[in-house]
Amino acid sequence: MAKMTNAYDLPARKVIHTVGPKYAVKYHTAAENALSHCYRSCLELLIENGLESIAMGCIYTEAKNYPREPAAHVAIRTVRRFLEKQKGKIAGVIFCITSSSDTEIYKRLLPLYFPRDKQEEETAVSKLPADVGDENGETVIDERKIRIRPLPAGAADRTVATAPLDLPLESGLASSRSTFKLDSYLDPSFMSLIKDPDLRRKEQWGKSSQAQKRFNYARLLGYGDIGFPPLSAAEEYSLHSRYLAKANSLNLSEIAEMKIIYRGGVDSEGRPVMVVVGAHFLLRCLDLERFVLHVVKEFEPLIQKPYTIVYLHSAASLQPQPDLGFMKRIQQILGRKHQRNLHGIYILHPTLGLRTAILGMQLLIDGEVWKKVVYVDRLVQLFRYVPREQLTIPDFVFQHDLEVNGGRGMIV
Repeated sequence: MAKMTNAYDLPARKVIHTVGPKYAVKYHTAAENALSHCYRSCLELLIENGLESIAMGCIYTEAKNYPREPAAHVAIRTVRRFLEKQKGKIAGVIFCITSSSDTEIYKRLLPLYFPRDKQEEETAVSKLPADVGDENGETVIDERKIRIRPLPAGAADRTVATAPLDLPLESGLASSRSTFKLDSYLDPSFMSLIKDPDLRRKEQWGKSSQAQKRFNYARLLGYGDIGFPPLSAAEEYSLHSRYLAKANSLNLSEIAEMKIIYRGGVDSEGRPVMVVVGAHFLLRCLDLERFVLHVVKEFEPLIQKPYTIVYLHSAASLQPQPDLGFMKRIQQILGRKHQRNLHGIYILHPTLGLRTAILGMQLLIDGEVWKKVVYVDRLVQLFRYVPREQLTIPDFVFQHDLEVNGGRGMIV
């Protein structure tokens, strides 16, 4: 709920007070709907008191563990839905952002919900999440919706016809009812971005059944299950958002301490670098689900712009490695933004087995991403792409380089 008071000495006519919800992953939908109602209650008070403009800060706070980007989606889409119905009564809505991270989020998301030209509208089609809420901006769970199907043939004939009551209505009330009926529909251009949930689920089942009917050669060869159906852009974005929200709400320090992936500096052309150490990937003592969450959390700041991956395969062949099915799943969760902004993958000390696996990923998973692989046999060659001072490299990598390359290896 929201409450309005006088502004007194503040440079405004009124002040609206509301309390944002606490966030827990278990009650994700309830928190989203409560936050949406906070924003909507403020806007309703604005209309009721004859005011035309409002400045709103971030109602969600770090103290209540609310993830920043999912909360921004809720805030913007709630305002969008409200303006669809009351656009003639509100002159302006200002989002007051106090941190640089929130500013970057809002600059990226506002054009998706309020596209200013045809190009931004086309971008919004691919980047908007699959669930953009109902007519009020609240989250809707498809399985909980009641969908009324048309009457079967012949049922209409058995229904009793009743004559409508001729009630006297004032002209103003009649017109307001008709306009309300029209206003209750969503903006057609915005609504067209949402696919019918039943149709979407039917398509997914069809793709899954087709994948299961095919003979799974990849599993036969030990590459894992890579036959699950591809996702649309909106479904990938929604999947990524859910994983990111969960990753931000958990303490993954035990995964970070293993140093499987960590941030490096920048490459020779100024792109940020993510370092992956294959020998640290201890499959037997690693919780893969928590590792995936850690990957999503670490990669999120990088995949917004062009970036580079350096994979140190030194001595990694001694450890069991994840199969292609696991790699395809991570790639789907990271989404198309990762595929588009990835500049290159530099692989140090590749083995024949790794080259074969990369070839399999090019053929069976995604040729566009895995064709960006550059094999590097010596550390000296790697430093041509990424300067030495920009990388934190474990000592055993230098030792392995000397063992493999002899006198041509890197001496520290």
